[in-house]
Amino acid sequence: MLRRSPLFAGLNEQATQDLLTAMTPLRMERGDELFHEGDPGDRLYVITEGKVKLGRTSSDGRENLLAILGPGEMFGELSLFDPGPRTATATAVAETQLVGLTNDQLHAYLSRHPNVALTLLAALARRLRRTNENVADLVFTDVPGRVAKALLELSGRFGRPVEEGILVAHDLTQEELAQLVGASRETVNKALADFATRGWIKLEARAVLLLDLDRLRRRAR
Repeated sequence: MLRRSPLFAGLNEQATQDLLTAMTPLRMERGDELFHEGDPGDRLYVITEGKVKLGRTSSDGRENLLAILGPGEMFGELSLFDPGPRTATATAVAETQLVGLTNDQLHAYLSRHPNVALTLLAALARRLRRTNENVADLVFTDVPGRVAKALLELSGRFGRPVEEGILVAHDLTQEELAQLVGASRETVNKALADFATRGWIKLEARAVLLLDLDRLRRRAR
């Protein structure tokens, strides 16, 4: 799983082992917070198993999910390039294992392997592109379209083929899924129920079975 992270892209076996030796393993249960919005940022993390959600809370208590991350994905790297407080809260949404690397350790590592900095910047660029797409979706796409797009994106990262279609074990509650889409739970549940009635999906506990990917793709446009 670590090999899938941009942090390890292009490294040979010895360089990979050197980096692994410097990293600290951590284990979290569902609901555990790794860090909170506003905390000092001093390290990045790579998920080896499980899922982590990144979210923000408004002054009136409303929550918004910025991303759901899974095995091989990293987060917290903004503090490496722009030291400052955390911009989101990281919470495990399933039993999760990850490894952490302090900024000081990473700076020392990058001095020996400068090519890794390019892969990290590329990863940041991809994240910025996704953020721009999400902002555009909030402006130009209706809630059912955003729900369809979210299901497809989750299936690409957490889905597995089964006899009937693609089973996506996202581990999110209905409220968390609504926060990810940027809409009320009632509106998102209405869209999901409509998709299920049409035979596009089948809802399960913290999971969804995608039955008709083509129609979901058309609805997501």
